[in-house]
Amino acid sequence: MLPRPRRRGIYVLPNLFTLAALFGGFYAVVMAMNGRFEHAAIGIFCSMVLDSLDGRVARMTNTQSAFGEQMDSLADMVSFGAAPALIVYEWALKGLGKAGWIAAFVYCACAALRLARFNTNIGIVDKRFFQGLPSPAAAALVIGFIWVADDSGLTHVSTLAFWPWVTCAVVLYSGLTMVTNVPFYSFKDVNFKRTVPFIVIVLIALGLAIVTLHPPVVLFGVFCVYGLSGYVVYAWRKMKGQHVSVIATSTDEPDERGLH
Repeated sequence: MLPRPRRRGIYVLPNLFTLAALFGGFYAVVMAMNGRFEHAAIGIFCSMVLDSLDGRVARMTNTQSAFGEQMDSLADMVSFGAAPALIVYEWALKGLGKAGWIAAFVYCACAALRLARFNTNIGIVDKRFFQGLPSPAAAALVIGFIWVADDSGLTHVSTLAFWPWVTCAVVLYSGLTMVTNVPFYSFKDVNFKRTVPFIVIVLIALGLAIVTLHPPVVLFGVFCVYGLSGYVVYAWRKMKGQHVSVIATSTDEPDERGLH
C-alpha cells in the first residue's frame, strides 16, 4: 500500500502579519463608509507597519514560501491599492463626478500595475532601490493628506470648490509615480542583525517622540519627502551622467531599462 502524500501546509507566523495588514485595509474602508476618516487613516498606517514586518519575520524565521509572497501581494493590492482609492473617493473625489472616479481608478490601476511589475522584476532589480514609488508610500501620501485635512477640522470636502481638485492632484501624482522608473531607496540593505552605535538607538527614540507630537502632520511630512526623493535622486544622477535605471541585469522579458 502506497503511503499517502503529505499535505503541504503554510507557515502561520508571517501570514498572520499579512492577514493583519489586510484587515487594516478592510477596516479603513469600513471606517470611511461611516465617515470616520481619522480611523481609516490609522488603519492604513497600521497596515503599512504590519506589511513591513511580514517579510522580515519570514526571513528571520526562515519561513519564506511562494504562498506567502502571493498572499502579501494580494493584501497589498487591497490595503494600498483599492482601499486608498475608495477612501479618497468617498472623502473628496465624488464631488468631481466622473473625473473623481476616474482619478480614483487611475490610482487603483497604477497600484495593480506596480505590484505586478514588482513581482515579475523581483530578480533583476537592484535591491537597494524600488522601481517607482512603492504602493505603501503612495497610500501614505493619499491617506496622510486626508488625515491632515480631517485633523484640521476640514469636513464635507466633496462639496467644496477647491479641495477636491487638490486631492485629485495628490491622487494622480501618487498613482502615476508608482508606475514610473524613478528610483526610490528601499532600505533593504539595512541589516538589523548587526550591532550599531548607541547613538542610533537614541536617534530612533527621538524619531518616535517626534512622531507622537502630531502624528498626522509628521507622518505626512515624512512621506512627502520620500515621495519627492526619487525624483531628486533621478535628477542628480542625470546631472552627473550616471545610469539611472534600477534594472540590474538584462532579461528575456520586454525591455524595461528605465529612463535615460
